[in-house]
Amino acid sequence: MKVTSALYGQFLINTPANVTGTYFADSLDGLNHNSVYRFLKNSRLTSSLVWEKALGSIVLSKKGYLIFDDTVADKDFSREIELVRHQYSGNAHDVIRGIGVVTAVYYNPEIKRFWVVDHRIFAPDQDGKSKLDHVRDMLLKAVERNLVFSTVLMDSWYATTEMMLFVDLTLRKTYYCPLKSNRKVDDSGGANPYRQVGQLAWDEAELERGKLVKVQKFPKDYKHKLFRVPVSTNRTDFVVTNDLSQEVVDDVRKECAIRWHIEEFHRELKQSTGLEGYECRIARSQRNHITMAILAWCCLKESAFNAGKTIYQQKRGPLQEFMVSQWKNPATVFCASGLE
Repeated sequence: MKVTSALYGQFLINTPANVTGTYFADSLDGLNHNSVYRFLKNSRLTSSLVWEKALGSIVLSKKGYLIFDDTVADKDFSREIELVRHQYSGNAHDVIRGIGVVTAVYYNPEIKRFWVVDHRIFAPDQDGKSKLDHVRDMLLKAVERNLVFSTVLMDSWYATTEMMLFVDLTLRKTYYCPLKSNRKVDDSGGANPYRQVGQLAWDEAELERGKLVKVQKFPKDYKHKLFRVPVSTNRTDFVVTNDLSQEVVDDVRKECAIRWHIEEFHRELKQSTGLEGYECRIARSQRNHITMAILAWCCLKESAFNAGKTIYQQKRGPLQEFMVSQWKNPATVFCASGLE
């Protein structure tokens, strides 16, 4: 039996957890695990497949958001996989060994749905590109594909001078970006030296409506609107936007909350498709597996939406039905003398 993209994608959707080639081969009569190995090694499945999949269901909006972030496929116990490198994982809150995946998610605020539209593998040793390079490439690709959006959302790691100027001056889009607390800004109009954003003083009016600042290393006349946004009892974000007309801190909080849809995507991707489970050493095989995992997520997400379920209910429903059938007609009956 020959392994195809459709067959491998169906395997990722159906398998509860184990995504090894051996388990796949054992699950189907006439399938050899070497066929799985050859499929992933010799195929060239690119990120354009993800965009083509999104086109089948995406609903565009002039108010749309393009959200960028990265996640790390945990390979902390691997030593021979070619794409694995030490990098910080937000999930682990530590530096681990893994494969970095930079992703782009499109969000339609009018119907409150999101789609993954692009991704890149962070492999600077192979292509010499940073995560910022990948985000820039995906932004340009989104424009080339006529993806309709008005606002770009990124976390503080991507909030560089070059990236924000690119989004504003080249793409003519609005952005909201949290700044690290040590990022230096000037809220005095040049009367005082730059200060770390976490050291600024705020009056009541500024807490409600934000303040006009110049961020260090930006052009002389380039201004931002800065907001102090309480996220929880022990965390405050400092958010800048190039929308100088923005004057409501609660609206800024809502804008920033939209960015968490990409975190939702990363969590669902890891928990429902076996993204981190494939252990082949070859870089091309890992790239193909990651692309197939994202495509499997797309199918699961769309199917779950149509069924009015969560992606986890859609993934685990058949397994739950099997467990219920085993309760009713067990293949093996528990029995032990002396127990009630």
